[in-house]
Amino acid sequence: MTELTTKKITKSDLNKAFIRSNFLMASSNFERMQALGAYYSVVPALKKIYGDRPKEERVAAIRRHLEFFNTNPYVYGPILGITMAMEEQTQETEKESVISVRTGLMGPFAGLGDSLLAMTVVPIYMSIASGLAIEGNPLGPILFFVLFSITIWPIKYKGVFLGYEKGSELLTGKNGSNLLRRVSTMGNVVGMMVVGALIVSTVKITTPLEYSVGESTLKIQEMIDGIMPNFFPLLVTMSVYLLLKKKNAKNAVAIILAIMVLGMALSLLGILG
Repeated sequence: MTELTTKKITKSDLNKAFIRSNFLMASSNFERMQALGAYYSVVPALKKIYGDRPKEERVAAIRRHLEFFNTNPYVYGPILGITMAMEEQTQETEKESVISVRTGLMGPFAGLGDSLLAMTVVPIYMSIASGLAIEGNPLGPILFFVLFSITIWPIKYKGVFLGYEKGSELLTGKNGSNLLRRVSTMGNVVGMMVVGALIVSTVKITTPLEYSVGESTLKIQEMIDGIMPNFFPLLVTMSVYLLLKKKNAKNAVAIILAIMVLGMALSLLGILG
């Protein structure tokens, strides 16, 4: 790693990032999920880091943080802190590692936040508050708000600072360059695993086609699943990816409409299930 950037991010910037991170879900959409909210969170830090840098670098930084992003909002703080530390402490030739690490962390943190907080702690608090509310006790909703606040807000606030501090310590350490390469590689691997899991779990395409051979009936879907499960979802996903890449994603709306029309037409014809 070449000479590192002098630290520019202050406690005030971290506080601004924390406040903005609470709007992570405000502009969530089905194309890039929480990308706009994630970008909004790092805007103050990016202004500090890239304020005097060439326009090309500023544009590249904005594009990096508008990439697809989706995680549990309760545990977004550490990812945000690490992201800011990497933007500050890496050279322009190493910036791809920022996206690799951010993408690699969003899946594990989402699982952690969903299982421990969103699906365990919060429902417990809600059941306690609901029990009081059903009995006519007005303290029920207030109790939930208090319990939720003393649990979630410290995690979110401390997470930003802890992520930034630990990220900076690792990157500025003796083996910072080697560590960055290793973390980047791991982030790429985990990120690809997350994307692969998303394809399997969200893209559902089957065909009811079948044909008879003598007294036997062969189902096309079962034959394909026996050779390569989830072949149709993979085929469609790769096709959409290549089309988006060809036009630099400027044809996203046209592709969505085309998939809707083609899907309905093939379903009416009995080709798709």
